[in-house]
Amino acid sequence: MPRPIRIVDVFTEKPLAGNQLAVVVDGKGLSTEVMQRIAREMNFSETTFVLPPEDASHAAKVRIFTPVSELPFAGHPTIGTAWVLLEEGIATGMQFVLEETVGPIPVRAERATGHTVLWMTHPQVSFGGVVPHSEVASALDLEASQIVASVPAQIATTGVPFLYVALRDKQAVDAATSIRANLRRLFDGRGVDAVFIFAAVGADRLYSRMFSVDIAEDPATGSASGPLGPFAVRYGLIKRAPRLSIVSEQGTKMGRQSFIHIDLTYGESPDIPTKIEVGGTVMPVLSGTLSDFELTGAAGR
Repeated sequence: MPRPIRIVDVFTEKPLAGNQLAVVVDGKGLSTEVMQRIAREMNFSETTFVLPPEDASHAAKVRIFTPVSELPFAGHPTIGTAWVLLEEGIATGMQFVLEETVGPIPVRAERATGHTVLWMTHPQVSFGGVVPHSEVASALDLEASQIVASVPAQIATTGVPFLYVALRDKQAVDAATSIRANLRRLFDGRGVDAVFIFAAVGADRLYSRMFSVDIAEDPATGSASGPLGPFAVRYGLIKRAPRLSIVSEQGTKMGRQSFIHIDLTYGESPDIPTKIEVGGTVMPVLSGTLSDFELTGAAGR
């Protein structure tokens, strides 16, 4: 049968900005193979498929696909799908849980300035290996002096690992280049396939870009923004406080400006926040249906 599909822009209050997302509202009966083929057809950074939850107290199960692979967790797909579920009446109330491969993701909604802001709670952040600044600079076509010398280029994750690189200013962030062959060499053997570069541009503001092997550049990366806040605090780029609200501007260089809100709560640990929330607004762009096609492997869970 035809399946409803929604296209939305995430982390923006203006249409045709932010990060694009396709949401297949009813993914029941589609195999993994077919979901992947639909995501490749949409050709956005991610496409999501809504399924019945395994736990009846949760709103839905969500599977997330890039054009080439499935992800265990991702930020703007979680926020965008949550907005669609509220609009479709599948999720009720202002707090609910989405089931993703990484585990249950709590989501809350709040009304603000005429928009609904969606917030997701990230799993706990962990910090990993360090990469020499010289290798990072070479891969991104930068001078090593454009990297903040006191901050290591380090892998961090709340479910999906990213290599975080602090640059000296906005101009250095905009000067970086995304070349797949260079990125492959940088990531080889390190268990990561995406780099997140940023600069502090105010007491509570960051200016950011994200490159990966699969996607030359992403306009808004919620899964990377969760670790971004604790990373910036850990290395003194944002001053630590019991409660912090940070805004990361991303996508501006590529013409799809996004604003991602990061709220952190700290307890006794100076490095690991007790709570990480990432939030933003969503703009509807298109509603339609997928054609009633027959595809090999379409029957499945």
